[in-house]
Amino acid sequence: MNKRHYDIVQWVNKQGRQTLQAVADEFSVSVQTVRSDIRLLAEKGLVLRSHGEVIPFPHRENISFDQRRIRHAAGKKHIADLCVSKLAGYQSIFLGSGSTVAEVANQLSLFQGLQVMTTNLHAARNLCEHPDCELTISGGRVRMRDQDVIGGDAMRFFQRYRADIGIFSVATANKQGHLFDFTDDEVMAREALVEHCHYRILVIDSTKFDKESRCLWGKMSDYDCVITDHKPSSSLLSILSYQNVEILY
Repeated sequence: MNKRHYDIVQWVNKQGRQTLQAVADEFSVSVQTVRSDIRLLAEKGLVLRSHGEVIPFPHRENISFDQRRIRHAAGKKHIADLCVSKLAGYQSIFLGSGSTVAEVANQLSLFQGLQVMTTNLHAARNLCEHPDCELTISGGRVRMRDQDVIGGDAMRFFQRYRADIGIFSVATANKQGHLFDFTDDEVMAREALVEHCHYRILVIDSTKFDKESRCLWGKMSDYDCVITDHKPSSSLLSILSYQNVEILY
């Protein structure tokens, strides 16, 4: 994705539904160029197009990995930097699905002697070039849009192993710190991941706070460390502090 494509997605997400002419005027290019840009972005699931208009991808449903990766990219990078500060070399690590977890995987080249187990194909791809990492990935059904392994195969994968640290994310979290995802398949794998690691890290960017989705499972206070990119509300900080959860932001 080039810079103009990235900027178009960010601008449309902020401004809402726009005509192709409005996009062309904003970015000082021809309507023909914009039409080609929007077609490519729509094929990647980053925007919707309809009768000469471009529309932000709906926020109420889960969106593609590419769209999540470019949204709030700086925040995800900050979270990853904080997360690796909790890690050490020669550890076994579970990595769950999601773009924030994949960003953490980008940072693992700093460590030696890691044993990484994951259902996240993006994280696995990032680690394939690691010179000193034992990498194990789950078999099973691949969710093509997100390029991860979900469902019962992913759950059984994490049940077979034990890890020093588990790193994972969720779709949303409400004001009370309850965690949500979009499907049971996502929840199943995460449940096994959490139960079979010694130390649990939740990575969640601030755009996911104060929202709910369809599938409820667990609370922030179930975990050892919560890492985000902005200071949470005082009420949530109070809940986490009372439960002796470390929070980094």
